[in-house]
Amino acid sequence: MSDLETFTFLPLHLDPQSKAISASPSSRALDAELEALNALHRSLRSLEAPHLVPPPPVPVNPKRSANVQKLRESGNVEYRKQRFTEAIKFYTLGLQMALTRPAWEPSQLVREEAHQLLSNRAQAHMQLGGWPEAAADAEASVEAKRQGNAKAWFRRGKCLVEMGRLEEAREWVGKGLEVEGEEKELMELLKEVEGKIAAVKAEEA
Repeated sequence: MSDLETFTFLPLHLDPQSKAISASPSSRALDAELEALNALHRSLRSLEAPHLVPPPPVPVNPKRSANVQKLRESGNVEYRKQRFTEAIKFYTLGLQMALTRPAWEPSQLVREEAHQLLSNRAQAHMQLGGWPEAAADAEASVEAKRQGNAKAWFRRGKCLVEMGRLEEAREWVGKGLEVEGEEKELMELLKEVEGKIAAVKAEEA
């Protein structure tokens, strides 16, 4: 029997006020699908002219773009003042705003905003010694934009070195050089990693 011939009853419930759909009992997969559906519903209801079809992908809402840019700049100001915790808060708010753009807006715009904010937040985490958090942010930044994002490649590599994960650092920086070419900071970092690995092997010998 194919999946098309199988009927699965789902215990769905509609909230009469918010119109949000929920399920009880539920599963992680079902919750994720319903959250995406509810988010799309909220986006449609937030249109300036509700009950109309979504607008075309361009032009995007300039207010959101301006707010994302303002939050990133505010984070940069706090960073320059060495108030790294405050900078992280601004970058996080900017990310939340960028990642909750309506589904019909261009995904490339979201990626462009996200990679900058993630890379900047990684640098702020590094200043606080938050190497795991910084490494995660830098990796996410690279996933959003692989080429032309040398700073994020470098920052994750540096975090891996600081955490003592030298082999991972060498592999990561090597991939970064393949993507970015002979980028100076990455080449210097690879040289540093190779030196540390050689020193460890010498001590073990």
